[in-house]
Amino acid sequence: MAGAEHPRVLFVCADPVAASMRGLGIRCWELARAMSRSAEVTIAHGGTTTGMQEGVRLLSYEPHAPSALASPAASADMIVAHPQWPAVDRMLRRSRARVVIDLYCPETLETLELFAAAGPLERGQRTATTLDRLHAALRTGHNFVCASETQRDLWLGTMLALRLITPSLYEADPSLREVIDVVPFGVPGDPPPAAARGGVRAAIPAIPDEAEIVLWNGGIWRWLDAQTAIRAVAELARRRRQVRLVFMGGADEHPAAREAAAAARELARELGLLDRVVHFHQSWVPYGERAAWLADAACAVSAHAEHLETRFAYRTRLLDCLWAGVPIVCTSGDDLADLVARERLGAVAPPGDTVALARALEEVLREGRDSYAQRLRNAAAGQTWARACAPLVRWSAHPRPGRRPGEAPGVVRPPTAQRAREAAYLLGGRSLLARGGLPGLTARRTRS
Repeated sequence: MAGAEHPRVLFVCADPVAASMRGLGIRCWELARAMSRSAEVTIAHGGTTTGMQEGVRLLSYEPHAPSALASPAASADMIVAHPQWPAVDRMLRRSRARVVIDLYCPETLETLELFAAAGPLERGQRTATTLDRLHAALRTGHNFVCASETQRDLWLGTMLALRLITPSLYEADPSLREVIDVVPFGVPGDPPPAAARGGVRAAIPAIPDEAEIVLWNGGIWRWLDAQTAIRAVAELARRRRQVRLVFMGGADEHPAAREAAAAARELARELGLLDRVVHFHQSWVPYGERAAWLADAACAVSAHAEHLETRFAYRTRLLDCLWAGVPIVCTSGDDLADLVARERLGAVAPPGDTVALARALEEVLREGRDSYAQRLRNAAAGQTWARACAPLVRWSAHPRPGRRPGEAPGVVRPPTAQRAREAAYLLGGRSLLARGGLPGLTARRTRS
């Protein structure tokens, strides 16, 4: 290692780390910043930003032509990466570093939704390659992290199904906490700036000063339920004429995301609410400017349908609401909804229930932000990035373990079909992806 006090830690992030970021980029950036207090930290990311920023070195790499990773991977003491395409996975497997796989995003469950409208062959292949990356990562990692105990149960079950939980692994650590631990999405340790510039009203002048702003502070995705939120606000606007629903996240490049956003806009138009009661911001708000948008909100809203993605999701944008003191109205079924209900951080309604969601919004607006402020502060204090990264700090302080779970005697090799797909990728498929020859696979969507 570089030394017990300054291990070299490399984060590998296929998404860009820049002014505007989605969930994976935000997570890598904030964990890297938190770890930079005790380590030399580098982020290799799929964007173009390079150089030192806030004590973290940024470098650019291409997920399908990752030669830029060779040197930092060779010199790292620990590498933190989400499941990667085979070229990068092979590099991680050959590295002498401790490899930690971040499983916070249940990508396979998102893929099932993203390509629901695709033909059976395409949908099957997309799902298969996503599972290939997951299963390969479970064989490559020494350690694993995820965002919640519910997710940890999912990944322990997956490891069990792949025969990665062996008697020797169990005897060494019956809880398996040193193999897979929880690193939740976090919040900054410092409060939001008091005089934040910009915000909802600056970006959308049509919203009056007296408006009660209900903020949807993420993207619009197929597995989310923007339409129920729109209908709930339509119902509520009959009683509270100053209520306004604002979708903060811009349209994404993925066709399924564009379709979901277009459907939401069309519903608002049909109900006579578009650009009067319901407003859509057309570009991503830079990460450093989100505080101003949250400061303008009377409450935040998040709604989703009832399916597998919901069960294992972690709605990362809602964490910003804890940080900014914005009460949350959301649908039930995931870990953060349970937190909102348990700690009384807002209100929760059943999925797909327009009337219940409208009532929940009305309750929170009537109570006002101030009545939730202390509970939100308490919740935020318990979930800072500095606290969240504790397992990573613990592992970075020790030399690489001798054996990965995927290298234990008796572990079954990947099936023939998976090995054939990986070989096809390495022999030529990655060149097509690097040139953008297979639309939809060149950019990896991660939760926002």
